[in-house]
Amino acid sequence: MDLLTISTIQRLLNDKDCILKLNGLLSCISAFMFDIVIASYPYWRLWEFDDNAVQFVSFGLWEAHYLQELNVSGTVIKILVHTPINSTWTMSPEFQYAANLLVWAILMKPVVLVFTAMAIKISFTKDPLVEMEIYCYKVSTLVLCVSSLFTFVSVSWNHLVDHYGQTTLDFPPDFPVKKEALIIKHYTAVFPLGIITTTMSLFGVISFLSEISTLKLQSQVKAKRASKFSKVDV
Repeated sequence: MDLLTISTIQRLLNDKDCILKLNGLLSCISAFMFDIVIASYPYWRLWEFDDNAVQFVSFGLWEAHYLQELNVSGTVIKILVHTPINSTWTMSPEFQYAANLLVWAILMKPVVLVFTAMAIKISFTKDPLVEMEIYCYKVSTLVLCVSSLFTFVSVSWNHLVDHYGQTTLDFPPDFPVKKEALIIKHYTAVFPLGIITTTMSLFGVISFLSEISTLKLQSQVKAKRASKFSKVDV
């Protein structure tokens, strides 16, 4: 095998290694952005009512939104109203836990990014500390797994309770429509978004695990070489 062929193989291996590193990092960044989108998404639930003034109400984790018809000087106009979901509402456990879990999921993603960046930086040093690099990837893998689990549980629980269970969510006394007027609960994009986010996180986890496996193999090869050279010197 000539030098050109060896150089080409090494370059391809390095490119593959670089792609794995970038895949994990980009997957984590994408999941982080999607978590933020989900947390601020105004359509966690979309309820339709048999009411002339308010027909649809959408619920985010912290606000409710609805179009209200008003008669102004004989002209009927619709205005978008934002109402904070606070202590005057009968809060449901799935909303409270969904908000808490998503906040934790969002806060955990930067930890993954920091440790992944540290691992990548170590890999580009002249004499990289493989053990430290493996440790960084292990932390990233664990935190990303827990974070993705939080996202999945929050959106799944909300979806199941809204469409197949019994929710305790209820409006304050001054809300312009009563819960008794509810006729249809519509499906929204929050559950698919949660699944996409979890899938992105899992891609990141797979990339990190592949990188750990590669690094362990490299470490074993290096140890064998060192052992072989020490025997030759003796």
